[in-house]
Amino acid sequence: MSKLKFLALGGMGRVTQNLYLYQYQQEIILIDCGIGFPDIYMPGVDALIPDITYLLNQVEAGAKIVGMILSHGHDDHIGALPYLLPNLPDFPIYASPLTAQFAHDRLLDKKVDRSIQVLSDRQNLALGQYFKFQFIAITHSIPDTKHILLETPVGKIYHGSDFKLDKHPVDGRLSDMDFIEQIGRDDNLLMACLDCLRVERDSWTPSESTVGPALLREMKDVEGKVLVTLMSSHLHRIQQTIDACKQLGRKVVFVGRSVEQNIKSAAQSKSLNVPQGLLIDKKKMKQIPDNKLCIIIAGSQGQEGSSLVRAVYGDHQIVQISNHDKVIFSADVIPGNEIPYYSAIDQLAADEVDVVYPDIRPDIHRSGHASRVEQELILKLLKPKFVMPIGGADRHRSLFKKIVAKPLSYQDWQILLPKTGEILEIDQQRVSVAQRISLSAKIIDGLGIGDVGPIVLSDRLNLSKAGIIVLILPRFKKKFDFNKMQVISRGFVFMKEADEVIKYIKKETISIIQGLGKNVKDEELKHRLEKRLARRLFKIIRREPMILSVIWDS
Repeated sequence: MSKLKFLALGGMGRVTQNLYLYQYQQEIILIDCGIGFPDIYMPGVDALIPDITYLLNQVEAGAKIVGMILSHGHDDHIGALPYLLPNLPDFPIYASPLTAQFAHDRLLDKKVDRSIQVLSDRQNLALGQYFKFQFIAITHSIPDTKHILLETPVGKIYHGSDFKLDKHPVDGRLSDMDFIEQIGRDDNLLMACLDCLRVERDSWTPSESTVGPALLREMKDVEGKVLVTLMSSHLHRIQQTIDACKQLGRKVVFVGRSVEQNIKSAAQSKSLNVPQGLLIDKKKMKQIPDNKLCIIIAGSQGQEGSSLVRAVYGDHQIVQISNHDKVIFSADVIPGNEIPYYSAIDQLAADEVDVVYPDIRPDIHRSGHASRVEQELILKLLKPKFVMPIGGADRHRSLFKKIVAKPLSYQDWQILLPKTGEILEIDQQRVSVAQRISLSAKIIDGLGIGDVGPIVLSDRLNLSKAGIIVLILPRFKKKFDFNKMQVISRGFVFMKEADEVIKYIKKETISIIQGLGKNVKDEELKHRLEKRLARRLFKIIRREPMILSVIWDS
């Protein structure tokens, strides 16, 4: 019997860019298709998408993608669809109703025409010759989240992406624990992949429904407007904010492209209940007294250019924040976003605006991810032969092995921690690394996809740290006129106060050019000039600005 191949094209050892590949012989199943988010070392980058070079090579060699399954509607699981699907052959895509609507809207936004098929829970569907799958209801921070039971020729696999076991979900839709227990009772589950992101927490993750009373408390007795910022896809949180506004007699307005788009999607899939007359158009909010208004606004991570940040700094066209208002950050900071997140809060505090956030009011945010005890419970019920922690960083995967799997008597060979680019081969007896490939996430930068690489990012970082110097070198009849040489600087030193540095640059430039002789081609001259001048400047002032030389023939 052939072996099953498994490869994480994104998401292994990282929280985002989720895209998982299962392959048996020439048939491939894909699970999720998410974007990643740039860190501080990627200035100007909008998003990251998984590297699908291996997948494209497999298709070119004759393999067939028989289906893609989407677990839920967060962008780190569906956001790469419009960027990757145009490069792939046609195949069916399956999702729950809300996830399908979110995915459809992401595709429509980029003018990509692909249909998403909706599947019911526990509905067993064959994909190709070798695969079958079922959706399993599970709770998370977005409605309609699913786990996936995948049937393969080598055994059944439980793919459990982001989840928590919410005992009192806002919409009343509980996790299907009966079905999960039934899978374990059958005693034939080969492997379980489980979300491990919150393994560091040792107590049950509080229910999302506990946030509603906290929001109501914070919104009471506010003299001015209430602004609530949250993850735009967090419909349960939005629903509770709406419910609190109804109780307090406040009108609701949505501001921000992402939240407005998701509200539209939720309305189409009937995932949100807004009482008639409560919602008003953002263009008419001036007609409502401040003490009767609540603005649900995008930008909970302090993203540059977001509606919240523009309002915080007084740059928003229709939303102004006064010190009679209150701003509620109903979202925790995502690791890596600390600087913009707290900068927005600091600015509000400096402007004497009442601002609350989870650090001081923990109950205004609840995680959507299972703690260690919930992960343990799922693992005890499923009783798989092999277990693979997914959805977390390397520290979470390592800790999962130590404090979740090991205490349940799993041996090292049963706990799978593949490194990025490792292709696993799985059969009923063992799992081995069959191949290691190089994976490099593609960069989305404006309209460009993959055309910004390490050199460009390095240049941007250098610009941000040390600035730029432009040398303009006039030349007449192949002879440089050094008396007319100009040095232009941005972000390096203040020119009026840097006479000595400028004189040094000019002196060294003359010395370098004269030392190279007359037979050096222009491109080689500029390259050597920029490299040597940068090295000499660093020795003198311990800074290495980007240097550009321009030869101006007159």
